[in-house]
Amino acid sequence: MKIGVLGAGMMTEALVPGWVRAGHEVLIGGRTPGKTEDLAQRVGAKAGTLREAAEFGDAVLLAVLLAGLEETLRAAGGPEGALAGKTVIDCGNAVDVSDFSQVTFAGGTSMAEEAARLAPGAHVVKAFNQAHADVWRMRPPAFDGRPFAVPIAGHETGKTVARELITDLGAEPLDAGDLTQARHLEAMAIVVIRLLFSGHDPLSVFAFTGPGRTGEAATSR
Repeated sequence: MKIGVLGAGMMTEALVPGWVRAGHEVLIGGRTPGKTEDLAQRVGAKAGTLREAAEFGDAVLLAVLLAGLEETLRAAGGPEGALAGKTVIDCGNAVDVSDFSQVTFAGGTSMAEEAARLAPGAHVVKAFNQAHADVWRMRPPAFDGRPFAVPIAGHETGKTVARELITDLGAEPLDAGDLTQARHLEAMAIVVIRLLFSGHDPLSVFAFTGPGRTGEAATSR
C-alpha cells in the first residue's frame, strides 16, 4: 500500500518504520522541507509537500497538532479535493493542556469529525491517539505479552484500511463504532495525556483486553 503522511513529528517517526518494514511505500509531507527530508531518510520513506503526500497515498496518516489541522488539510487537499475517496487516519488529540479539557467544535464534534468536514469525501478514521509515540516505537507494541489493542472509530471503508495498518504494526484493531465515537476516544486520551504531563512513564496506556481474553482485567500501566 502507498501511505502518505501529513506531518513530520513524533508520531510519524514512531509509526512509519513499522509500515516500511511491512512493505508499504511511504511519503512524508511536511511544512518544513529540511526537517521533513531528514526524517524521511531516517525512517526509510520519501519526502515531499503536504499536497504530494495526499496525492501519493492510498491511505493518509494525519499526524498534526490541533492548531495546524485546518491549514494542513487545506494545503493537502486543495481545491481539487486530493483526499476525497481516500482513507485518512487521524491520530491527534484535541486537548487544552492548561486545564486538560477537551476541545470540541460546533455541536460538540471531535477533531476527527472536524477533519472530515475539512476534507469532504475522505474516509476518516480515528486511531493511534490513545498512546504516546514511545509506545509505537516498541516492536511490536505489547504489554504483559499481549499485543496492544488499538480502538478505531470512523468510516467503514476507512476502518478496513486502518485494521490492516494496525495489524502490520503487530497490534490488534478494536472497533469502537462510527466517527461520532471519536469524541469519546479523544476524551479517553486526555486521561493518559494528563498522566504524561505529571511525569508518568510514556508507556502509560489503557491496556485494552483483546478478543478472546475475557477474564483479564483492563488496566492502566
